[in-house]
Amino acid sequence: MSTTAGRKRARVRPAVAAVSAALLSAAGCSSGGEGPGEARGGVPVVEKGKLTTCTHLPYPPFQFERGGKVVGFDVALIDLVAEDLGVQQKILDTPFENFKTGAFLNSGECDLAAAGMTITEERKKNVDFSVPYFDATQAVLASKKSGVRTLAEVKARGLRLGAQAETTGESHAKGRGFDPVAFESSDAVLNGLRTGQVDAVVIDYPVVRGWLKDGANAAAFVLGESIETGEQYGFSVKKGNDRLRAAIDRAIRDARADGTYRKLYEEWIGPLPGAGS
Repeated sequence: MSTTAGRKRARVRPAVAAVSAALLSAAGCSSGGEGPGEARGGVPVVEKGKLTTCTHLPYPPFQFERGGKVVGFDVALIDLVAEDLGVQQKILDTPFENFKTGAFLNSGECDLAAAGMTITEERKKNVDFSVPYFDATQAVLASKKSGVRTLAEVKARGLRLGAQAETTGESHAKGRGFDPVAFESSDAVLNGLRTGQVDAVVIDYPVVRGWLKDGANAAAFVLGESIETGEQYGFSVKKGNDRLRAAIDRAIRDARADGTYRKLYEEWIGPLPGAGS
């Protein structure tokens, strides 16, 4: 369970080089493995030699496909966990709603879930979370022609609001009195805005920031208000899987202490806000 100083230094490297995850469909996630095993420190894994991660694609900059590989901030952090455990990360693309219930963890198809997932009391009833690894905010993105910048303006003008289904963005919108158009993925949210199905969307700020790096998006859409909700992301494991949860916590804390976290944050998201974030 320990991490040597030499291994800490070795893991400070470009995240793409660290990624060796295989993208599989949820339908095939139970086939072709060697069966359960045990990683370094007695951590149980559902497939020998692997740390199997359930995620939901795409959700840049946390997890998305690039050049035939799944990469992103979440992927890079879990690669650190896998390295500490002496195994290789394997990624399964699964429906997001399963993360709330822990279905794929309970069925033994995945060891953990990593999907830009907010820690909530409701979700804690079904899964155990790691220490927080990301402080999140929501943001409004609107079409420039709509002329709106805030949720209050969207409501006042009776415009259509979109959000990703089963997310805290959708929950926040409902809490503000909206009945948002629910899209299955972040890509579908953006497409809904592009095609005029909705006039504005509410979704995590880093996702909006990534979208606006594209010139076409920047020309068509405008970043509106930021919404501080006090959300924090965590990785989840099956309830009672204390050894894996402890290994994830240790990797996150080590990464913060040795500078790896800052390096990965700046690579995938941007400048790290505030000292000690």
